[in-house]
Amino acid sequence: MIRDQRKVRPPAKIESPCVDICVIDQASRLCTGCGRTIDEISAWASMTSAERQAIMADLPSRPKKT
Repeated sequence: MIRDQRKVRPPAKIESPCVDICVIDQASRLCTGCGRTIDEISAWASMTSAERQAIMADLPSRPKKT
């Protein structure tokens, strides 16, 4: 059996504001941990770095997390 000698890189770490407190506030519809919407959370991995950075830049202006 011949083994593939190419080095496999681990996947790149995607920047994220996630703090592992994943609860959506019913009133604001934002995650109480990171401040993102459920749509942003679900699309996060497929967004470009620029799209993620734009959302992260907007997070401080969103309603305060509990």
